[in-house]
Amino acid sequence: MSNEEFRAAMSRLAAGVVLVTAREDELGEGGPRAEDVGMTATAFMSVSLDPPLVLVSLREGSRMDDLLAEQPRWGVSVLSESQRHIAGRFAMKGRISDRLLFEDIPYVRGTESDAPLIGGALATLECETQQRVEAGDHTLVVGHVLTATVPSAEGGPLLYFKGRYRQMG
Repeated sequence: MSNEEFRAAMSRLAAGVVLVTAREDELGEGGPRAEDVGMTATAFMSVSLDPPLVLVSLREGSRMDDLLAEQPRWGVSVLSESQRHIAGRFAMKGRISDRLLFEDIPYVRGTESDAPLIGGALATLECETQQRVEAGDHTLVVGHVLTATVPSAEGGPLLYFKGRYRQMG
């Protein structure tokens, strides 16, 4: 089986789209100031109800993978169908500074994680890493859910199917 065959087969699995966020701390006096970091993910799932656990798959060596290896608390915003632009913005390769990406997006700071939680999201979660598992070219991060809210009941979910963002219906 080739990588292309595997990718084509897996593209037929519809997935919800989330934005994973974390706050990167300052690197001391004179170093870079604290910065918000975000990453679009489609490999995200609920793992357990008791205790409440979720899992996200991160490309090994990505900025988010490196950050969550150091920063144990992070946020997740379940994106709505009207937030396709946010998903696309944070999925770009070779993108500009994350600081600029957050500039015109409404968000609140998580009370437990200090991570940005996107306004208008269908649901938001704050998590604390419980386990990291190396899996091929990805890291599976299992997070204990500290807070879960449903700030918006409007609209449907943003989906990813056959290499494109989609809406239900």
